[in-house]
Amino acid sequence: MKSTAGCGFSWRTMARISLDSQNSLPGIPLSVLSVPMENKYKCQQCLQVLRKPVQAQCGHRFCVHCFKLLTSAGPKPCEACRQEEIYEEPMSILNSNEAFPDNAAGREIASLPARCLNQGCSWTGSIKEYEAQHEGRCENERVQCEACQASIVLKDKDRHNERECEARTLNCKYCKVAFNFKDIKAHDEICLKFPLQCKDCGKKKIPREKFSDHIKSCVKSKSACPFSEVGCKTVVQNGKLSDHEHNSTMEHLRLLLPMVLTMTHLTHPRSEALGSGELQEDSGLGLYRAPEEGDGAAAAAQPIDLEKKVIALENIVCVLNREVERSSLTLEAFAHQHRLDQEKIENLSNRVRQLERTVTMRDLQLSETEQLVRELQNCTYDGIFVWKITDFSRRRQEAVAGRTPAMFSPAFYSSKYGYKMCLRLYLNGDGTGRGTHLSLFFVVMKGKCDALLKWPFSQKVTLMLLDQNNREHIIDAFRPDISSTSFQRPISEMNIASGCPLFCPLAKLAGKSPYLRDDTIFIKAIVDLTGL
Repeated sequence: MKSTAGCGFSWRTMARISLDSQNSLPGIPLSVLSVPMENKYKCQQCLQVLRKPVQAQCGHRFCVHCFKLLTSAGPKPCEACRQEEIYEEPMSILNSNEAFPDNAAGREIASLPARCLNQGCSWTGSIKEYEAQHEGRCENERVQCEACQASIVLKDKDRHNERECEARTLNCKYCKVAFNFKDIKAHDEICLKFPLQCKDCGKKKIPREKFSDHIKSCVKSKSACPFSEVGCKTVVQNGKLSDHEHNSTMEHLRLLLPMVLTMTHLTHPRSEALGSGELQEDSGLGLYRAPEEGDGAAAAAQPIDLEKKVIALENIVCVLNREVERSSLTLEAFAHQHRLDQEKIENLSNRVRQLERTVTMRDLQLSETEQLVRELQNCTYDGIFVWKITDFSRRRQEAVAGRTPAMFSPAFYSSKYGYKMCLRLYLNGDGTGRGTHLSLFFVVMKGKCDALLKWPFSQKVTLMLLDQNNREHIIDAFRPDISSTSFQRPISEMNIASGCPLFCPLAKLAGKSPYLRDDTIFIKAIVDLTGL
């Protein structure tokens, strides 16, 4: 027999190799087992079914994952030994060098019967098959969407990614740029390729980037008259602008006349002054007399004065030019800042609209949740349901007037996963009981577990109007007609109602009726659960 001592290989080396295995998982949930679990199959750390069991030198078993966590910082005392009061050093010290894979326990666990935990999945098999073939692959398993973090069923993942995920990426169908789904609506408000419609001519599918050009050229678009600068207040369609200019020529000339006269006076301000022969004020630069015939000295001095005035005016123009240049730079800076502010305002407006849509969606979800909570508060799971109806007088008047002839009760169940049912009440009667009786009907509704139930529905149903003195209840009972569509497996939200059109004469609710107290009545339904 060949010795292995020289090669330095032992079972402890094998144990360390196995314990160093990667991608290990915690124990298998207890509810996966189809049979009660024996204590020897339980991990002493996670208290679940052992997965890849290892046995410490004290004899206790652990999942390889749990044992690696326990001993990752070095040897550690065994808490199971302490709880069983068999603690003994060094045997009760957990050490990765002293543990070994418990293959015998692993084979026993692998043969145990198992079932799938996911709702709607009927898979069964052994623990070995569960780990190798079903765990993590079940189509009914709930997983988390990597993009939006929502919880979804694995089989619906592709549909969710394509149609429902709020974080999915879509291409704008107009400019083909990629956006998150939640941002695509806001993008439509600024997309340059987004189609607009001209409200003047009715033309559709005009890209936003070309809309301003269309408005300028649209024959039905209205704009101000070109002579609005001189006082014309007419607003005309682009196609009729030439007609307006032709028909309003005289009016436009009258508006231009004062401006032309003003410009003429500014251009030749000294023509009148030279002919007057009187003292005139010359732009604040001094007084002079218009030259008279024979006044040679004054005529000789005039060019010198004019030269001085020209120099003074040139200086004034230079100063004004510098002021205009400075004002232009300031105006350009203000215009640039205005554009930045407008872009910021537009971005904030888009954000506000997006937040408003989010708030609306949250309000809708909250409303649906509140409705679900109200239904769950009144829900029962034992086939017995008591329906309290308040404001009886008002509800009956609405029924007589035809505004609300019928009312439905909250849903109730024969068991948590059983038949879903409700009641339908006509306060002014229905059919043969109209105007004379309360009509009460029983309704089979579409439930989540209908595929697991026996059809048609055949349980005895008892309907009662409760005497609030607990003396004489009004009772009616029936067994379902299994040939009726009212008791087949529902295809729509609820089946056709079936029950008692002559359930209770309305006369019994008049006066000081024991069935009507504080404007409230109580109706009770009992479903016989025998045979379920």
